[in-house]
Amino acid sequence: MRVPARLLSLTAVSAASVLLTGCFSGSGSSAGDGGKRIRVAHMQPPRSGLSPLSDDAFKLSRWSTAETLVKLDAEGDAQPALSTEWKQSGRTWTFEIRDGVTFHDGTELDAEAVVRSLTTAAAASPKPRILDGVELTVKAQGSDTVTVTTADEDPLVPQRLSSPQLSVLAAKAYTGKTVNPLGAGTGPFELTKVNGTSSASLDRYDDYWGKKAKAPGIDVKFVPDGTARAAALRSGEADIVEAVPVSQAALLDEELITEVPMPRTNTLYLNTEKGVFKDASLRAAAREAIDAESIVKGVYEDRADVAEGLLGPALPWAAGLRTEVKRAAAKKASGQTITIGTFTDRAELPEVAATLQQQLQKAGFKVKLDVREYANIESDALAGEFDAFILSRATVLDSGDPVAYLYSDFASDGSFNISQLADDSVDKALSSAGETAVGDARRKAVIAAEAAVLATDAAVPMLHERVIQGDAAGVVGAAHDPRERELVTADTYVK
Repeated sequence: MRVPARLLSLTAVSAASVLLTGCFSGSGSSAGDGGKRIRVAHMQPPRSGLSPLSDDAFKLSRWSTAETLVKLDAEGDAQPALSTEWKQSGRTWTFEIRDGVTFHDGTELDAEAVVRSLTTAAAASPKPRILDGVELTVKAQGSDTVTVTTADEDPLVPQRLSSPQLSVLAAKAYTGKTVNPLGAGTGPFELTKVNGTSSASLDRYDDYWGKKAKAPGIDVKFVPDGTARAAALRSGEADIVEAVPVSQAALLDEELITEVPMPRTNTLYLNTEKGVFKDASLRAAAREAIDAESIVKGVYEDRADVAEGLLGPALPWAAGLRTEVKRAAAKKASGQTITIGTFTDRAELPEVAATLQQQLQKAGFKVKLDVREYANIESDALAGEFDAFILSRATVLDSGDPVAYLYSDFASDGSFNISQLADDSVDKALSSAGETAVGDARRKAVIAAEAAVLATDAAVPMLHERVIQGDAAGVVGAAHDPRERELVTADTYVK
């Protein structure tokens, strides 16, 4: 049974409608061939000029404009994409490059193009998360074969190469100071125009190597305000709306929204390096103070799942492998002041922060909140400027395998280590999981690594989110992808 949505004032709805009016002006109309362009309202604007070396890569993937050597099926297994087959010999993997593929600028895909893209990603600073702890060398063997050699034998190389951050782009993308994907992908849609952080346009690429796209193009608007995104669907201003806020879902026609458990965990990261939570017993006190069930019911209106660990129901094998985790004993807080940071881009997080503030104050802490847009707070979070940070984090975003997430967030040298955690037992467990072959043994090693992290109380998992996507009545074939890699595909169109 779902809790009724919080009431939204007519003033707020009207304001949101005004905000969106005209934002897709000129789009959505019938094209010359009788098709309609697809109007998409996205949650987060680009953070790095749509560079594939950043999280912006997932926008390029969701628009079907940039592609990788490998893609993942629903089970997370590697399948052919720009590479048709591969094989392993010790530390070296050999990939055969697909014939007949052209970039959107008309140049041909070959081994050198693959080497250029992957080498640039491997040398980037910071590296794409999927390459945390991985050293690789990429070489061309003729025009249609590429070898990828890692410093240590790595069973996950194909899965790693499926990450949108390792997309293969034309040479023109790499001529400036940053990687520019405009007109440089290989997908069924060509990125033709980007208006800063406000909008983007894509046109069907008729020379695509695969199935021709059914829609003539995509018009994207970046709409950080969740109420405005929902209003865009309600008013007919948008065809596909990403991340409908929980507070808005009940105000929409149920037939227009799809709710899917996703590998995304809402976690409170505690700073283990300095400040109040350097003390493990106070981290334990914070953990014991948190009532995740009340957050799920009160903030997410029962459209989320209470967390039992870092990995949620989108990975159904995890629950059956868990055993009890031994943690430090809690001591009572005695008025210590802590600052919790979070961001506004996900509509529920400020409310989660306010609820946590009340719960932790009741447990004896004095709590200050620092809430900003993500682009303005990420660097401070990574630098350890907060005592605690609330983050909505995808756990298998990059490879379909949670080891990359666990490593980047909790390894001593992880690139996204908000908790500033440096723990030998965690590092050892993560290393073991990363070296274990794909299959049941690897899953057990992953849960052992999760347990090692939870034992430190560096992270307190609260809930696992469900993605709520809005599709207008005329939309056909929109992807509902828990991994947030697909949205508009070659099969998507508007009646």
